Amino acid sequence: MATEQEKNRRVAEQLRLIDDDFLRLYFNDNPEGVEYILNVLLQRQDLKVLHSETQCEYRSLSGRSVSLDIYAEDADGKRYNIEIQRADSGATPKRARFHSSMLDTKLLQKKEPFRNLAETFVIMLTEHDIMKHGLPLYHYDRICRETGVYLEDDSHIIYVNGAYQNPDDSIGRLMHDFQCVDAKDMYNEKLSERFRYFKETEGGMGEMCKVVEERAKECVMREKIADIRRMLDKQKYSHEEIAENLNVSLELVDEVANGKVA
Repeated sequence: MATEQEKNRRVAEQLRLIDDDFLRLYFNDNPEGVEYILNVLLQRQDLKVLHSETQCEYRSLSGRSVSLDIYAEDADGKRYNIEIQRADSGATPKRARFHSSMLDTKLLQKKEPFRNLAETFVIMLTEHDIMKHGLPLYHYDRICRETGVYLEDDSHIIYVNGAYQNPDDSIGRLMHDFQCVDAKDMYNEKLSERFRYFKETEGGMGEMCKVVEERAKECVMREKIADIRRMLDKQKYSHEEIAENLNVSLELVDEVANGKVA
């Protein structure tokens, strides 16, 4: 029987850049990689990333938080959020709208004029062509229905079709590379070199296995929280009974009951 470590390694070996756990690890402390994919997706060659980070958490005034897969700032002060969404249900327009609004929350100081708002891009990279027109990119900007004139608010949402894998253009090659499990199958050396580190060295594979292990623990915890909610909804059990039956801490049950756990 395979050990837990062996199971984690097998899972890690099959991860692709379009899997958000691997993506966050791959682009952590990797502004050059973020710069490369932004230039490809925005069809530019001159974009310079000054700062990038993964798992950047934003919290609204109402308490709803969001963890950005990739956040970046360029030399012109523009802000970018790249989100990987394998499930179609996770890439809804309202989610993109919320991410766009959260970027704005940290762009102005108190009493700073609105004209100083930076230009923002929310880029939703989906595994499937959820817009179903066979295009590599779908650009969404606010527009006046009556005149067809764009509202120049410098806020942009772009959907990227991860299923578009045309070898004759840069976006198609990038999407192909995002689906690879082996570095030797990738087109771009800029991506494959770091990819090879994670997949073909013990140090890199160790980092990936740790990510897989942490995600497995998160999944177990989400299941326990769901079980706690189901027992709370029945209104038949005390908090102490729920904790004992599910082998969880009383503190966790209390936090779920009080709405302190998302």
